[in-house]
Amino acid sequence: MFSKVLIANRGEIASRIIRTCARLNIKTVVVYSEADQQAPYVEEADESYLIGKPRVNESYLNVDKILQVAQKSGAEAIHPGYGLLSENADFAKRVREAGLVFIGPSSEVIAKMGDKIAARSEMQQAGVPIVPGTEAAVADTEEAKEIAKQMGYPLMLKAAAGGGGIGMQAVKNDGELEKAFEGNQKRAETFFGDGKMFMEKQIVDPRHIEIQVLADEFGNAVHLFERECSIQRRHQKVVEEAPSPFLSDQTRQSMGESALKAVQTLGYANAGTIEFLVDEQENYYFLEMNTRLQVEHPVTEEITGLDLVEQQLRVAAGEKLAIRQEDLSINGHAIEVRIYAEDSNTFFPSPGQLTNLVLPQGEGIRHELAVHGQSQVTPFYDPMIAKLIVTGTSREEAIERLTTALHQYEVQGIKSNVMMLKRIITHEKFKQGETKTSFIENYYLPTLTNH
Repeated sequence: MFSKVLIANRGEIASRIIRTCARLNIKTVVVYSEADQQAPYVEEADESYLIGKPRVNESYLNVDKILQVAQKSGAEAIHPGYGLLSENADFAKRVREAGLVFIGPSSEVIAKMGDKIAARSEMQQAGVPIVPGTEAAVADTEEAKEIAKQMGYPLMLKAAAGGGGIGMQAVKNDGELEKAFEGNQKRAETFFGDGKMFMEKQIVDPRHIEIQVLADEFGNAVHLFERECSIQRRHQKVVEEAPSPFLSDQTRQSMGESALKAVQTLGYANAGTIEFLVDEQENYYFLEMNTRLQVEHPVTEEITGLDLVEQQLRVAAGEKLAIRQEDLSINGHAIEVRIYAEDSNTFFPSPGQLTNLVLPQGEGIRHELAVHGQSQVTPFYDPMIAKLIVTGTSREEAIERLTTALHQYEVQGIKSNVMMLKRIITHEKFKQGETKTSFIENYYLPTLTNH
């Protein structure tokens, strides 16, 4: 096992990784920008290094500075967390070229799964169901309209290098397609440095369900069941739960087997997630693979009893998986909500000075904090304040505990989405398990127009 690990990230995920490393007697090194000097994770780590100004390209995306800190501190490995450099194949490659261990899959696999067109092809070869769509990049709007004539609307226009909903848009006719193509292409070029676009048939009103996988360097792999992540705004997840209230045992098993096929085809090692769209008949289609830890990983930990960060560290250190598929089972029900500094009417970030944070306590309640009660939520990064995770013996008990916890939760000094979360999880459709990707559009937004 490693003696010292550098965490190339910030906020709540840095604190999360530090906690597991401390339990395993691994020293931690973190990097921080000028905007994060008072962040909790900076104090929690064994060593902290200032690497630049607030903007990410001057700090958290500066690979040279991060590698310099790793060498200076004597770190043996780098954990990328999620976001930022976590799915950057060049970063993974440079970490290994520097003689360090990258806690994640190979740079080749990251690159392959980072290109959505290549990923679709890989999954098709592995026998994993994919959404009907183009097999190559679409050159321009004229070609896009010709393809649309053959496939039929509605369609999804997507950036090949995209993620987090950036460069992705549903279109219903030629006019919408023409308008969306150029705009999304420019966004993709800006965010990912790659403007390639492709098209898929739109699965109307689906659920977004993902399978967590773990694999080692020796060909051993397991899936840790599913997470339901359908409740989203602007293609960003807001509420996640495990297990899904929708899947039958038969579909759950089939999706798990498909995820393991993908892992075996790729020669994947470490933690990863296969994301699917699932229709009303429980037909499922590959959406993308995230070659990293997920924001919503705590709900999987709660129902399986595993520490996913520990598993990542052990695999990266060259250990074999100590768990087999038959050892795993679903115990209870867990729900995670993301507490954001945002205006719930517009979903726009609402940065500012946090004056106090009151956290509910009690059985089955877990917190992952990005800030403390006197933090400045800056405009430079994702406006997440914290994650609240609750676990119960059943979904009904988990919802009851979450409802109580959210009524006790207080974010003072700035706007937050706590009220929005209360409305979602107390809605009858949520209680009934009707958690489709259209949930907020259908059930939350109409309540705003009535007030």
